[in-house]
Amino acid sequence: SDVCSSDLIQRGMGVKVSGTQRNFEMGSPVHTSRDLDMMVRGDGFFMIGMPTGETGYSRDGSFYKSATGRVETIDGYPLQPEIIVPPNIKKIEISDNGTVWGLISEAERTQLGQIQLATFINNAGLKAHGKNLYLATEASGQANVGTPNTGTTGAIMQNYIESSNVDVVHEMTDMITAQRAFEMNSKVIQTVDQLLQNTNTVIR
Repeated sequence: SDVCSSDLIQRGMGVKVSGTQRNFEMGSPVHTSRDLDMMVRGDGFFMIGMPTGETGYSRDGSFYKSATGRVETIDGYPLQPEIIVPPNIKKIEISDNGTVWGLISEAERTQLGQIQLATFINNAGLKAHGKNLYLATEASGQANVGTPNTGTTGAIMQNYIESSNVDVVHEMTDMITAQRAFEMNSKVIQTVDQLLQNTNTVIR
């Protein structure tokens, strides 16, 4: 809206979408029984190797083991750094700092890899790529890669996935508010149009 300097009266200019941005606040954890389900508790993105050679960033921690044992997304994109699960591994354990252990037996285990997370100065500047993946841009800044559960980087929660962080009731309320504002502005336009028609009739 504009402010008239003479009388300091704010005059609205109607209703429009001024901008949209994604909400990267953490969603509620949902417990699962899958060893390769992971959730980032706090700030951070999983790094995903894309077919284009670029690195994608995702909060979606649902991973799967391919036929070759590689840990990857449901679309076949590998987790970075790559982690390969040998065929003799009976169970996978992932610590909160991202260390991946493979249990060969109850008394024997071996380290399979180390999960790294990426953080950004401005998450809102990330570019959506689809399939729950984002790309870094100048607005987001370069990825700061670090070990989970250190500094400001979030921790890994195994056997959990992150649910949606959208509050449906709140979003519905906001939508109704915007719709009512639009309807009121439409009524104003209709009233002004009617007044102009009456004015033209009187002048004639």
